[in-house]
Amino acid sequence: MYVKYARVWIPDPEEVWKSAELLKDYKPGDKVLQLRLEEGKDLEYCLDPKTKELPPLRNPDILVGENDLTALSYLHEPAVLHNLKVRFIDSKLIYTYCGIVLVAINPYEQLPIYGEDIINAYSGQNMGDMDPHIFAVAEEAYKQMARDERNQSIIVSGESGAGKTVSAKYAMRYFATVSGSASEANVEEKVLASNPIMESIGNAKTTRNDNSSRFGKYIEIGFDKRYRIIGANMRTYLLEKSRVVFQAEEERNYHIFYQLCASAALPEFKTLRLGNANYFHYTKQGGSPVIDGVDDAKEMVNTRQACTLLGISDSYQMGIFRILAGILHLGNVEFASRDSDSCTVPPKHEPLTIFCDLMGVEYEEMAHWLCHRKLATATETYIKPISKLHAINARDALAKHIYANLFNWIVDHVNKALHATVKQHSFIGVLDIYGFETFEINSFEQFCINYANEKLQQQFNMHVFKLEQEEYMKEQIPWTLIDFYDNQPCINLIEAKMGVLDLLDEECKMPKGSDDSWAQKLYNTHLNKCALFEKPRMSNKAFIIKHFADKVEYQCEGFLEKNKDTVYEEQIKVLKSSKKFKLLLELFQDEEKVLSPTSATPSGRVPLSRTPIKPAKARPGQASKEHKKTVGHQFRNSLHLLMETLNATTPHYVRCIKPNDFKFPFTFDEKRAVQQLRACGVLETIRISAAGFPSRWTYQEFFSRYRVLMKQKDVLGDRKQTCKNVLEKLIQDKDKYQFGKTKIFFRAGQVAYLEKIRADKLRAACIRIQKTIRGWLMRKKYMRMRKAAITIQRHVRGYQARCYATFLRRTRAATTIQKFQRMYVVRKRYQRMREATIALQALLRGYMVRNKYQMMLREHKCVVLQKHVRGWLARRRYRRTLRAVVYLQCCYRRMMAKRELKKLKIEARSVERYKKLHIGLENKIMQLQRKIDEQNKEYKSLLEKMSSLELTYSTETEKLRSDVERLRTSEEEARSATSRVLSLQEEIAKLRRELQHTQAEKRSIEERADKYKHETEQLVSELKEQNSLLKTEKEELNRRIHDQAKEITESMEKKLVEETKQLELDLNDERLRYQNLLNEFSRLEERYDDLKDEMNLMVSIPKPGHKRTDSTHSSNESEYTFSSEITEAEDLPLRMEQEPSEKKAALDMSLFLKLQKRVSELEQEKQSLQDELDRKEEQALRAKAKEEERPPIRGAELEYESLKRQELESENKKLKNELNELQKALTETRAPEVTAPGAPAYRVLLDQLTSVSEELEVRKEEVLILRSQLVSQKEAIQPKEDKHTMTDATILLEDVQKMKDKGEIAQAYIGLKETNRQSPQDYHMLNEDGELWLAYEGLKQANRLLESQLQSQKKSHENELESLRGEIQSLKEENNRQQQLLAQNLQLPPEARIEASLQHEITRLTNENLDLMEQLEKQDKTVRKLKKQLKVFAKKIGELEVGQMENISPGQIIDEPIRPVNIPRKEKDFQGMLEYKKEDEQKLVKNLILELKPRGVAVNLIPGLPAYILFMCVRHADYLNDDQKVRSLLTSTINGIKKVLKKRGDDFETVSFWLSNTCRFLHCLKQYSGEEGFMKHNTPRQNEHCLTNFDLAEYRQVLSDLAIQIYQQLVRVLENILQPMIVSGMLEHETIQGVSGVKPTGLRKRTSSIADEGTYTLDSIIRQLNSFHSVMCQHGMDPELIKQVVKQMFYIIGAITLNNLLLRKDMCSWSKGMQIRYNVSQLEEWLRDKNLMNSGAKETLEPLIQAAQLLQVKKKTDEDAEAICSMCNALTTAQIVKVLNLYTPVNEFEERVLVSFIRTIQVRLRDRKDSPQLLMDAKHIFPVTFPFNPSSLALETIQIPASLGLGFISRV
Repeated sequence: MYVKYARVWIPDPEEVWKSAELLKDYKPGDKVLQLRLEEGKDLEYCLDPKTKELPPLRNPDILVGENDLTALSYLHEPAVLHNLKVRFIDSKLIYTYCGIVLVAINPYEQLPIYGEDIINAYSGQNMGDMDPHIFAVAEEAYKQMARDERNQSIIVSGESGAGKTVSAKYAMRYFATVSGSASEANVEEKVLASNPIMESIGNAKTTRNDNSSRFGKYIEIGFDKRYRIIGANMRTYLLEKSRVVFQAEEERNYHIFYQLCASAALPEFKTLRLGNANYFHYTKQGGSPVIDGVDDAKEMVNTRQACTLLGISDSYQMGIFRILAGILHLGNVEFASRDSDSCTVPPKHEPLTIFCDLMGVEYEEMAHWLCHRKLATATETYIKPISKLHAINARDALAKHIYANLFNWIVDHVNKALHATVKQHSFIGVLDIYGFETFEINSFEQFCINYANEKLQQQFNMHVFKLEQEEYMKEQIPWTLIDFYDNQPCINLIEAKMGVLDLLDEECKMPKGSDDSWAQKLYNTHLNKCALFEKPRMSNKAFIIKHFADKVEYQCEGFLEKNKDTVYEEQIKVLKSSKKFKLLLELFQDEEKVLSPTSATPSGRVPLSRTPIKPAKARPGQASKEHKKTVGHQFRNSLHLLMETLNATTPHYVRCIKPNDFKFPFTFDEKRAVQQLRACGVLETIRISAAGFPSRWTYQEFFSRYRVLMKQKDVLGDRKQTCKNVLEKLIQDKDKYQFGKTKIFFRAGQVAYLEKIRADKLRAACIRIQKTIRGWLMRKKYMRMRKAAITIQRHVRGYQARCYATFLRRTRAATTIQKFQRMYVVRKRYQRMREATIALQALLRGYMVRNKYQMMLREHKCVVLQKHVRGWLARRRYRRTLRAVVYLQCCYRRMMAKRELKKLKIEARSVERYKKLHIGLENKIMQLQRKIDEQNKEYKSLLEKMSSLELTYSTETEKLRSDVERLRTSEEEARSATSRVLSLQEEIAKLRRELQHTQAEKRSIEERADKYKHETEQLVSELKEQNSLLKTEKEELNRRIHDQAKEITESMEKKLVEETKQLELDLNDERLRYQNLLNEFSRLEERYDDLKDEMNLMVSIPKPGHKRTDSTHSSNESEYTFSSEITEAEDLPLRMEQEPSEKKAALDMSLFLKLQKRVSELEQEKQSLQDELDRKEEQALRAKAKEEERPPIRGAELEYESLKRQELESENKKLKNELNELQKALTETRAPEVTAPGAPAYRVLLDQLTSVSEELEVRKEEVLILRSQLVSQKEAIQPKEDKHTMTDATILLEDVQKMKDKGEIAQAYIGLKETNRQSPQDYHMLNEDGELWLAYEGLKQANRLLESQLQSQKKSHENELESLRGEIQSLKEENNRQQQLLAQNLQLPPEARIEASLQHEITRLTNENLDLMEQLEKQDKTVRKLKKQLKVFAKKIGELEVGQMENISPGQIIDEPIRPVNIPRKEKDFQGMLEYKKEDEQKLVKNLILELKPRGVAVNLIPGLPAYILFMCVRHADYLNDDQKVRSLLTSTINGIKKVLKKRGDDFETVSFWLSNTCRFLHCLKQYSGEEGFMKHNTPRQNEHCLTNFDLAEYRQVLSDLAIQIYQQLVRVLENILQPMIVSGMLEHETIQGVSGVKPTGLRKRTSSIADEGTYTLDSIIRQLNSFHSVMCQHGMDPELIKQVVKQMFYIIGAITLNNLLLRKDMCSWSKGMQIRYNVSQLEEWLRDKNLMNSGAKETLEPLIQAAQLLQVKKKTDEDAEAICSMCNALTTAQIVKVLNLYTPVNEFEERVLVSFIRTIQVRLRDRKDSPQLLMDAKHIFPVTFPFNPSSLALETIQIPASLGLGFISRV
């Protein structure tokens, strides 16, 4: 095994063990191993020269992270440590099995793995089928207790801070949840409530744990024969009393003290005079009074609530708090030294005063005995003062003693509260005890703790050894004695005669015994005589004991004092003298009296057993010695009794490990972990397992895993023989394995060897597959390249040929082009030369002609110059004058232009004003434009003036020219006057300058005009730009307003959609809550019926003879049942409206109590009604007797009868007229909301009034018939005088018996009183049976009712008129307000106007919406009121009609004259009704419901036949207008269905059958109700069959509730059928054979995935689904309802499968993901085959599908993380992380998920808001609805088969 690349573990001082890899093979004799560490460093590892022991081998990676450490091939310390670390750090799994031990590592973090969903998931599961958990251990203990009829124990041990208390708490919570209590006392709540009490008084903060238990406890949870919790009992051990008076640094006293100080401000605690915890000496020594994250005041509330729940009254609670406060004040008592041997308490010392006041003792006595002690000799008694140090020690001893007694008292009262009231059948004990401890300074407490752990370790070793032996014997493996560590010598060293405890007790009895003398005795007795006892080198006051876990050095100082537990008797007597404090006396009343003043009292710990410990021999002086029992002696006895208890039970072990000393979450310190693993016995378990055959495989698992190592010829039919043959070839050494009956046993390392062979075989197969595939790929690549090369060559050669042809064509074309080009060049050169010659000639000739022309032109210019000069000289004077005039004009015009320019500048500066004006801006711009046009016109006029000036100037010039001509004539004169010519020349120069000046001025004027024009144009452009900006701003504002309105509309639409979705969710939640309440109500109803039956069985005593049965009993009972259902059905919706909706509609305890109270009230009401009915029967009998005594006065009766008949007719007419007036008033009223002709309320009211009118017409006819009967019976009065009284009384008696309603009985009672009144005129005797009187009274009452209704209608119409007037007024005001708003808006800017209009529109719509809602509510109220009134009226009329029908005596029918009439036969036209007699109703229910076999009806007859038959019976009763018959039939039907479902409620066919028929019955009641909404799909014939007399809407609600209950029962039935199949079929069974291999498992064997004969497969599930579907289809269930059932089934399958996947690490692999996806695809295929893909069932499997995809996708890069986050949207973050943590490779070719990748997923999913719950709620039931599904079947065509036994029913 030690070959190259093999991995080993080597010791390391930091990490304990490090992994390394061999660089070369090891050969026997090598002293050094060449290794390479994981970080790449090479190392030479030297072997021990003595032992030659090689380093332990490392397990294959595939085995790392296993649930059970015994599944590892190499079982040793580094493998165990590494496996725990990988599970804890990488997978975040805190639980791991180690054989029979559950190793629990404290995560120091709250994990979501302890909810009720997790408890339900583990309930009923085998321990090896689920991942390790404390719940799995608890379930195993609970299951073994029930299976083996043997008591169980769960032993939880570990260091302080390792999580022992939490583990024990969760185990008890599991028992309380899965078992429930046997009584209504909620014992499980009391058991859980004991935890906060015990934690407050027994737990404290230490440096290692914030909630460390400073005592050990063993809780026995008692169960009855049905394994329900009936009680509990607690035993405690070794309370750390020293903590009451001393705490180390960073530690606290017990929690209860800090809870008291935090609650000191409460009014009830004012008398305790408490304060801050830093004020008291006993709570401030540790310097850490506060724990982070803990609110002591809140914890105090929890503690008090738990005390109340456990029956500790408020007075006792205050007593406890007084004692605790007294202890705190006692700790503040100080002493003043008088000398070295005496001390005193300061006078009126406040702390002592408070202590005495609280304890109710005398201050002087307590102050005296705190500073003195009493010494007793044989003859005298002395009182001796004590020093200050002794006084402080005595004070602390008293405080410890009081606290210990209080602790015991509280434990006693908790046990009393948890005491079982019935006999205990079995129990499960939970031992929460301290683990092995070793500190720098170890004292008496650590010695006792380690002593207890030695005893527990011995018991553990023996149990493990016993289990191993049993396993070997069961499999018939040769048993070889395994050497294991026996710690009996260490136990003998401690507890045997002359042992450590014995010597300690002996030293305590010595008068001057000390710790030093005791240490010397230990040295003398055990040093060098016992190998387990040592003496430290540097100390004479300590000793060392070699425990099973480690060596521990104990300091002798304090051992004697703690063992004696000394407290002075006089201080106790002072406390006992308290007469005001009852609780304080109870603490010390059971104490034995101290005989010696120096002797110590016992610590008062609760004995382990309630049986007293009897001494070996009874001697007279034994009492005093018994009193002197030391703490060590008591602890030893308690420990022996504990071991006896544990040995009498089946133990289960939980070892808690503390991963680090700093309480960091999920941080693993290897050194500390190894130290605890060695101490808790886990490694010893591994060693015992490794010494034998630790790896065990069943033959089927071995064959499935290592099938790849077998050849086809090796595979035989016998799996066992096949495995034997293969193993003989694979492993040559037969000692390495053994064959058992069902398993193969392997030595350590053999599974790793087989895994290596298997991996090599698979690797070779992979290489071969890779070789073949790579060769195929290369061949494919070569063929592809060859084909591509040929194609390229073909294309290249073609391209080259085409290029050559192109070259030839281009060469020929070039030759042709050159020819024509050369010709063109020569021709162009010739043409250029010719054109140049002609151009030179032309130029020369033109030059000569131009010279000649120039000479002639010069001569002509001279002549012209002379002409102009002469003209200028003539016009000079004129120009001077003209210049002066023009200059004057220019100055004037310049001044006017400046003014205009200034005015324009002012206007330009005022343009800013136009920016602020938004109204009329365009007009002003147009004005400016016009102004600019006018200025342009002026400019044009100026230009015209200038042109005119130029014209005048030209004329003047012409004049001057003429003058020049004239002057030429006088040239001779000019020549003579030379001087004059010179002056003229000067004037000419001057005129030229003036001309230039004029031209300059002209240019300046033009420049100014251009500048003005430019400025004007610039101003106009600026104004245009501003206008465009304003337009753009306006458009932008309009666009923003439009966008804002659009956004508001979209947001409102989105909000409306969201609110609609939310309302749908709320509706589903309310529907689910309502259906859950119905479910709970049905459960309570069934329970009530069961209790009632049991009570009847207990009360009823059978007597001989005939027993009479009341005929009305069954009908009364059924009526009562129906009334209770109606009450609950009416009450539940109201309750749902009042209570807030909840996500999960769970029934709380208050609702449970309310329902119980309601049931009891209904029972009392029924009993009172029965009593009242009996009383009325007696009154009727008395009335009968009085009538027999009354003399006949028939003549007066006949006279009065005629008067009454006339009065009755007048009343009838009056009533009819009033009805007509009411109808007319309703028709003429114009209230649009309620009484509009098309309104529903109007139609209902009109229909009801029409029916009432018809009833009155019928009554009128009946009056005429009665009149004719009176005339015909006048002659027969005398013979019948003796009969009529008896007949009347009998009918009255029968009527009273038939009345069920309380109002009917009261009305009948009033009628009886009127009947019994003795008056000269008996008004009720109008005829023989009083029928006319009853009719008269009924019509009179109807008349009064209609009058009241008419008055109420008048009032309502008046109110409506008033409301209409108010609405008109409000509309007027609204109109005025609208006009005002419109006027205001018109004054606003456009933007503000739009905003204001939007705001106004929103306000208007809101107000209109509110008004419409109010009107709708008012209309609904009015309609409900009218319906209710008309129903009452119709009911009264119906009662009168029934009474008249029943009151017709047989004599009347016989006495009527009958004339023979010929009746022609006519073929029957059936009306779709069934007639039956009243007495046949029970027979109908029995044959049609109770005794009907669903299978025969479903196969042979039409679906829903019972529902059709029942409805046709209801139709006939409605046709007869018999409300009692309708009520009785419907009630009997409902009760019959409930009875048959209660009897056969676990049969799917029965439940499905009656769900289908109940829904069909409900649909029939809707279809034929006469309501328009349900009559749309009816045929005209079906509309004729509608109910005419009764509105059965309330019964429809009752039937709907019944259908909901049946549906929920159907879901429970199919869940119970499917649940055993789901995990096996969906997860464990290999649907695709050979995909997943079986990994090695440990001691806790999992369910095999190989399909055995009794294993469920996916085919089993599909067959069951087919069975469910076919049954529902045969029963005619509605398709929509079938879809809902299928959706619920698929949800159950998906939820249970996903929950098991999340709790099973072995199922989280790539191959299992493929199996799950294949199984889901098969389910989807089933849905497609059944055409159920739109049922929503596939969506319920989405979480499971995504979990399977998550197992198969790549899980490495950030892109993979992003893909996973987007893909797994149906899974919660906790579920995704859990699957990734659990992902386990099955083969070496798969890779594990890195921790960094999981962290990336968590970061990406951090913002996702989903439920933190890990598991899906598999018990969730979707709310069911029953969509209306009318039937096309005609009722008149239905035939009743004879097989139903309904011959007494006849078709009508």
